[in-house]
Amino acid sequence: MAGHSKWSNIKHRKGAQDKKRSKEFSKVIKEITIAIKENNLNADPDTNPVLRTALNNAKGVNMPKENIERAIKKATGAGGENYERVTFEGYAPNGIAFFVECQTDNTNRTVANVRSLFTKGGGSLGVNGSVEFLFERKGVFLLEREKLTGDEEELELELIEGGVESFDKEDEEFITVYTAYEDFGLMQQTLEKLGIEPKNAGLQYIPLSTLDLSTEDGVQVLKLLDKFEDEDDVQEVYHNLEITDEMMEAFSNQA
Repeated sequence: MAGHSKWSNIKHRKGAQDKKRSKEFSKVIKEITIAIKENNLNADPDTNPVLRTALNNAKGVNMPKENIERAIKKATGAGGENYERVTFEGYAPNGIAFFVECQTDNTNRTVANVRSLFTKGGGSLGVNGSVEFLFERKGVFLLEREKLTGDEEELELELIEGGVESFDKEDEEFITVYTAYEDFGLMQQTLEKLGIEPKNAGLQYIPLSTLDLSTEDGVQVLKLLDKFEDEDDVQEVYHNLEITDEMMEAFSNQA
């Protein structure tokens, strides 16, 4: 999972976060809106765990308090946007699978934009089920090392009791914690008891295995991945590319 998480982690670094702050804010606002509207307009994070996760993610991208309050007020009021969750499956260049999660108020627009991105990027939009079998849904928690106190081994034991399946500790800034889909809520409770606020948390599609490509071919995939993530309706893009440091460096030099 380490190669898969490189791209995910870099989005949460301060420099990258500043660069795409408005996109991150937009994503979190949609999370907040859906969390409230899909739970009978419940805006109480104590009784709406989905909203609690969304609010923690808002803190993770340093969203101002007034923006959060405005999003909650808008979601609980009459009217406002009604976002729908839609997913798309397809292939990027060089046989890399993409599973794309969107939240949109206009499905026709989103379908057209996603198809265009695949086509222009040298890939192809597939049908539902064409790549989902290559992924497994898991709970994923991104923990900031600098905010963790105490002995790391003791913390790991505590987290294992909370349902951890695996850790990714290769990154210097973050520890990524993976749980089974059904243990996501248990891990939320465990982290709250330990006083740990994750930088980001959510249910993600993790590849069952990753594919190795040359640096040049990998950069081609990363360029398309970057374009997808710039698209307003796109929330997350999951893929099965094994991302190397060489790919990241080459992509950064071309960006």
